[in-house]
Amino acid sequence: MLPQTSLDSPANSAVLNRLFDVVKSRKGTDPSVSHSARLLSRGTYKIAQKFGEEAVECLIEAVAGRKDLLIGESADVLYHLIVLWVDAGIQPSDVWAELERREGTSGIAEKASRPKQTLTKKDK
Repeated sequence: MLPQTSLDSPANSAVLNRLFDVVKSRKGTDPSVSHSARLLSRGTYKIAQKFGEEAVECLIEAVAGRKDLLIGESADVLYHLIVLWVDAGIQPSDVWAELERREGTSGIAEKASRPKQTLTKKDK
């Protein structure tokens, strides 16, 4: 369970690290007791599917201009992304390091520097 914080304290990115720790602690536990455990027990395909559903809901609220609902859907997207990270064995520090590496680089230049990827039948 996440620690209780005062409504007067400012929210910050540390909550993502705490959430990661909670989700990671649920891996391999009883799926009937924890939503995170249930998602993780269903496998990568189902986790990715749920992440995609939440991302679409987030986009719908953004297009509709419903900021309050966009905030909630954004939290859902972040949660399900963290579940994907736990499933894939990715640490938040890996993602933070990649963001830091990209910091100060033009998005256009960064994208142009990526190797071109082609999908094979196995990748699809």
